[in-house]
This record gives sequence, structure tokens and C-alpha cells, in this order.
Amino acid sequence: MREPRLALEDDRSAGAVDVILKDGGTLRLRPPASVDAEAVLDFLQGLSERSLYLRFHGIRQIDRALAESMLDPDWLEAGALAAWLGNRVVGLANYVRLRDPSVAEVAFIVADEEQGRGIGTRLLEQLAARAAETGIGRFVAEVMAENQAMLSVFAEAGFDVVRELEHGEVEVSFPIAATESFQARVEERDHVAVAASLRPFFEPESVAVIGASRRRGSIGGELFRNVIEADFAGAVYPVNRGGEPVTGVRGYGSIAEIPDAVDLAVICLPGAQVLDAAAEALAKGVRAICVISSGFAETGAEGRERQERLLTLVRSHGARLLGPNCLGIASSKPRLNATFAPRALPLGRIGFSSQSGALGLALLEQGSARLGFSAFVSIGNKADVSSNDLLEWWEDDPETDVVLLYLESFGNPRKFGRLSRRVARRKPILALKAGATAAGAKAASSHTAALAGSEVAVDALFHQAGVLRARTLEELVDVAGLLSSQPLPHGRRVGVLTNAGGLGILCADACEAVGLELPGLAERTREALGDVLPRESSLANPVDMLGSATGTTYEQAIPPLLADPRLDALIVLFVPPVVAGASEVAASIRRAVEAAASSKPVLAVVMSAEGTPPELLESGLASFAYPESAARALGLAAERAEWLRRPTGTIPVLEGLDPDAARAVVDKALAGSSEVWVEPRSTRELLGAYGIPLVPERTAERIDEAVAAAAELGFPVVVKTAAAGAHKTESGGVALDLCDEEQVREAVERIGLPVIVQPHLKGGAELLAGVVQDPVFGPLVAFGPGGVFAELIGDADFRIAPLTDIDAEELVTGGKAGLLVRGFRGAPAADQGALADLIHRLGRLAEDLSEVSELDLNPVIAGPDGCLAVDARVRLRTRTSERALKSW
Repeated sequence: MREPRLALEDDRSAGAVDVILKDGGTLRLRPPASVDAEAVLDFLQGLSERSLYLRFHGIRQIDRALAESMLDPDWLEAGALAAWLGNRVVGLANYVRLRDPSVAEVAFIVADEEQGRGIGTRLLEQLAARAAETGIGRFVAEVMAENQAMLSVFAEAGFDVVRELEHGEVEVSFPIAATESFQARVEERDHVAVAASLRPFFEPESVAVIGASRRRGSIGGELFRNVIEADFAGAVYPVNRGGEPVTGVRGYGSIAEIPDAVDLAVICLPGAQVLDAAAEALAKGVRAICVISSGFAETGAEGRERQERLLTLVRSHGARLLGPNCLGIASSKPRLNATFAPRALPLGRIGFSSQSGALGLALLEQGSARLGFSAFVSIGNKADVSSNDLLEWWEDDPETDVVLLYLESFGNPRKFGRLSRRVARRKPILALKAGATAAGAKAASSHTAALAGSEVAVDALFHQAGVLRARTLEELVDVAGLLSSQPLPHGRRVGVLTNAGGLGILCADACEAVGLELPGLAERTREALGDVLPRESSLANPVDMLGSATGTTYEQAIPPLLADPRLDALIVLFVPPVVAGASEVAASIRRAVEAAASSKPVLAVVMSAEGTPPELLESGLASFAYPESAARALGLAAERAEWLRRPTGTIPVLEGLDPDAARAVVDKALAGSSEVWVEPRSTRELLGAYGIPLVPERTAERIDEAVAAAAELGFPVVVKTAAAGAHKTESGGVALDLCDEEQVREAVERIGLPVIVQPHLKGGAELLAGVVQDPVFGPLVAFGPGGVFAELIGDADFRIAPLTDIDAEELVTGGKAGLLVRGFRGAPAADQGALADLIHRLGRLAEDLSEVSELDLNPVIAGPDGCLAVDARVRLRTRTSERALKSW
């Protein structure tokens, strides 16, 4: 079989991008180069007369000159993308810039046999994105009125299209900016397409295991036996070198020998043999390839090159790849267990994706008694199929109610955030993120950067997207069990019932640590408990029934607690005394909860030397080994309930922005340098272009100028160094509250010229606002207590841009900064609207100008009528961004 013409690294350097089509197939888009002349000519000459007539408006001759006119686009005057399926061009789109440089004429055409798959739409999406990068703002097209297919693409793409009919032709015109509504349409298409592409993994009707050996203990052999023993609903074929049968099932020497179609091929061969096996499977028409084998990117440069070749091969056939270096996939609906896990998947309603096969096995082992799974997917090196893809599948999967993720890295965190925010509205997402974010070699020279620790971006991403973060494997199992078995609490008020006072105190402490409350019980509840409990019992919260409590006591005490309107949830604790056994009490708890028929979650901690009693495990209640575990799990459940009640928010439209002026400042400052602290005057120009409120100031090169500036601004004043990027307080480069000319002269002589002179603002809350660019997650916006104690006090909170109005409101009103904003110890409250506006403007600046690596406004003085940034420091760094190969 012939390999694709270009290696993956060549395609990337040529500006390639892979897209996914509505039938689940994948396609590579790449600018056609001179060496592609024959392929482009073959494509054009292979079009039907009808297609040629509609595209070229009656052109009679397709010649090499026409093909060559679309090669090697410069992207300034003309741009072009060819859609490649292997070595064959199946679509072509191009634009030509018009006399008005902000407008370009666009057209596209798709091979007759490939029409209807969405290729034209994807070509238009990607061509518009690249045209926008060159300053083009609008596409126009002359379309024949009878060319309904092309008109439909323009109408459905998501752009705001205007059409005018004249002389049998339709003029289509639309702005190509990626608006929010356009992005929503793209995400709708991605969702449908990704789900279609993953169906052969989750619902295959036939599976071939390549490398299925008769030898016990081999990975391929054990995986094949797992498929058989799980009673897979479809057909399964062992493929091995000798074509030998495995467990009595007829074997085949190659996948090509299998007489029937194969949906999913699982490859369990040495790494060096995988590409040939994959090529055979793809040639047979397999759309889903799962590579168990190691020996790829995890092993170094040679393995990375092999993995890139494998991905190129799979994409050249429009297929999807799971792995390599993974444990496999299990799916409950077809009873598929294509993993080499030692035991079958316990069935249930949880979809679980693990980047680590070993940790995935550990969770399946630890949670097998308490959790049931709709699917388990080990994504391994995630060369193609990632957690983002799986979220697309599980969003609509009727078999899945809860999503678990074990993550070690993010390939596309922004996509993850958008997807999770959407999916989490319907189903809880619980993630265990291991390792620290690699923040690169940046020096934390600003307060903002110093406060942006390695895990800040992950926490911000999860918070904004509604993803619950477990900190340990135990917590992952605990919370998954709670979310999959119990309703969410309506609030944070918890009742604790125990037969041991010490256990209740530990639980109460753990509840308080995660923000849960233990309110006093309603009088009616206390009366009901007093009727059934010994007089010596404590009717406070926790309720201590004493060591004499039996199963009957629990059965009588639980219903009034669940009926108490002051409680949102109940934690039931039991440690076996002499008078009652764990099984007896577990059964009583179950009966009491069922009889109460309450909508409140009940968490049970029944401690026993034999472990959790089976009566509790089989009850459907959430069970835990320790009271602290129950409290932590309930805290996360309450967090989810609060997030669901939180409005989704919108990204506001900001007025008074001048991105072009800001871009000019950045380009000038970085001319001849890869990294620089921006001079104060340029800093004001940059921030002013985004409407960021700044205190008035004057820059002085001489002492007399500083004195004159102070008189003009009005005493008292502040004098500070004008050195770019200086930590003014730490270096002694600032003098405050100067009340006369003499004090100004003394300050300038001490600090050294040049200096900045500002009015000395008194009163108001001192806050910090800033931006730092995370190399993985992009721009982070910070807000917290400011002034000289910013880093000492800490507690700055972060959000990933773009921020909704709800994100900005949370930043301004949350944490210690929120105390200052609301008015601390009698101080007047600050203008929350002005601060939120400041946050939005910082976020927009950071999104537009990725070169702004650190931006520090400290302090920001906020009063009842607005806010002003008193000191601003901006650090720029040139950024090289490689276009992602995977577009979805």
C-alpha cells in the first residue's frame, strides 16, 4: 500500500489541519503546493460536467494553467486549501483579495462522489479563519442560482450571510469574524461528527483482534479471551501469524482474509509491526483502530516519529485511532471488553476515561464493589481520540449518567472547557488531574505571575467548566459513588447521626473544612428523636445516640432527620459496639431510607473489620469507609449543585477598544527583542487602547519638570521610578504623600531620573488585577488583595479568558478581595461594576495580544465611584504558535 505523500511534520509545516465530517470520517486540509499540480489537475478533470458548469460558470476547458493558478498561495493576495483523502484531492477552496483589501472573493468545489459529507463547509470554515489572519474581514461569492448545494453551505455555515439575486446569479456576502453564534454552529457540527466517528468503538458489530495468540498470558490472547468471556453481542475474529484458532474460534492469518466487514480492529503486536497491521485493517475498510501496543511517543524520538506516521496513515483513510500504548476499551451496550484487564467491567452508568492504563485498572479494582460502568476507555498516548472526544460521545449517550476522567495533560484545554461547560449542565464530570502544569521557563517577575502557581490554571478551568476535581483516587471513587447513587443536596446544611460521639466530632470537623454547615435541628425533629432515643443522648447536631443504639434505633431516628426542613443531607455513622452488628445496622439504614422516600442524599459510614456490609453495598446508598471521606464527597456534590444553580453568563461586548493601536505598541516594543519590559509611556498607550482606567501621571526627565508636574497635578503627590518593569516598593523606587516642592526634589534625587509623578490617592480599597499567559491554558486573569502585601496576603483568584459576566462577578466578590470590595471594617464599598469592567478589559487584552506574558496592576484603588490603576507593569515575550493539526 502506498504511503501518504507527505510525512506528518511536512504537513504541519505546510499549514495542514485535519477536520471531521458529519458521517464521522476525517479529512486533511492542506494548501496545494507546486508538487501537487498533478493531483489538483486530476481532481478538476475528474469532476462531472454539471459540477464544472456550476463552479466555473460554463468554463469549457480544464487545463494545467487553471490547476496551477491555485497552487502555492501567498495568503495575502490569494489563499487556497485542498482537501486530501490519502493522496487524492477531493475538494478545493480558494479566495482572491479584491480591490478593497478587506474583502475577498471565495469559491469551492467538492468531488461528486464525496458531496453531502460536509467537506465544503469545513473548507469554508478553515479558509475564513486563515483569511481573517491576513486582515480580510468579508467574503463575497458569485453563485449560480441553480447551485443550491453551494448556497446551502453558505447559509448553514453559521456566518451572517446576505444574498442578492441578479441576472441568474446570487451574490453572497458575509463577514468572516468568528462570532459566538458562528462558533456555536461549528461546535454543533463537531458534536455530531465526533459522535459518529466514535460509534464503531462503543457499538461495534464486529471486532478483529490482531495479535490474538493461543498462548495464555500474552496480551493479545488475554484480550481476545476477555472479549469472548464478556459475551460480546457481535462477531469477533482472532488474527495471528499462523491463522490459528483461539479458544475454539477460527483464526485468520490476516484481517484481509476475514470474509465479513470489521468495525473495530484491536492491534496487539510489537510496535514495529503496528503500521503494517493498521494499513491492512484500513485497506479493508475498518474505521476504528485501537492500538494496545507500546513503543511509540512514550519511548522517545524514534517512537514519536512512529506514532506520527501511524496517525498520518489512519487520517489518510478518514478513520479514528485509540491509543497507542493503551489498555483498550470496554462498552456495556454490546457487552464488549476489549481490554486486558484481569476482571470484567462492573456494569453501571459511569463512563470512565483514563490516560493511564495502570490507574484505570486500579480504579476498576478499587471501585468494583461500589461503582458500575457504562464504558471504560484507556486513551494511552491519545494520538487521536482524547478526553474531549469522549465527552462528545458521553454527552448524548443514554447509557451514561456520570463521567469520570483521569487526566495527566491537556491537548486542547480551551476546547475541554467549552465542552465540559456544556456537558456538565446535563451530567456530572468528575476529574482526577495528576501532575503540575508545565509552566515553562518563565520567571515570575510580577505579583500576578508569582501568585499563578502550577495548579491555578487547572483549578480555574475546572471551576468555570463545572468539573469537580478529586484530589485522590479514593476521593474519585467516593464522589463517583455518591453522584451515581444519590440526588444532589439543595444546600450545604448537613445532619450527622452517630452511635459514637468522637466519630461525630470528626465528621463535623471534616464537614466544616469543606464548607458544609451543621445547623441546629428543628424543634419537631428534636421532639421526635426524644421519643425514641435514651435521655442521655445528644439531640444537638451531630445526634449522638450512644453506644447502646441498635438497628431499630437507627431505623427510628433516620426518618425525622430526613424530614427536617433545616437539613439538606444526612450522614449516618456507625461503629460496631457489643449490642449491634454492622449487617443488622446496614439493613436498618436501608429500610429507613427507603421508607422515608426523601429527595435528600444519605451517606452511610458503617465501620467494620469485615469492610462495608453487603447489605449496604447492594442498597444503592452511598457508602464510605470513613466520616472524613463522606464529608469531602458531600462537599463536592454541594459544589456541583451550586454550579448548576449558577447562571451560565455571557461574554459582554466592550466599548472603546482600539486593538490596532495596542498591536502597534506591542510590535514596536518587541522590535529587535524577544522579551522586554514595556516603558511607562508605552504601557499607558497599551492599556489606554483597551480603556483601562489609569491614574493621571507625568513623566519627568529633569528635577524641575518633576516639580512642575507636581504643581500641575496638585499636592500631595507620588514620585516613582520610570524604569521599565521595576518593583518600585522593593527597590525603594517610590516616595508617597509628598506635600511640597522640596519633598519632591529630595525624592527625585534619591530615586534617580527619569521619574513618574502622580497624585497621591487616599482612601479606597487597594486591589491587584493582572494577567499571565499560561503556556498550556492561555491567558489567566487575576484579582486579589493589592498593595505591598499582595504576595504576603495572597488569595488572588484566577479565571481563564474569555470571562463571562458571572466569572468576573465571582472574581470581584469572592475571597479576601471580596471583603475589601464590599467594605472591610466600615470602609465604603467599592464600585463592583467598574471592577468587573476592568477584569473584562484585561481578559480581552490578553486574548488579543498573546505577547503580553505578564501584566500587573498593583495597586488598583477602588472606591464607590470607580477604580484607577496606580501602578502598571507589562512584560512582553514573542510567541510562536504552531497551528494545531486536529481542528475539533
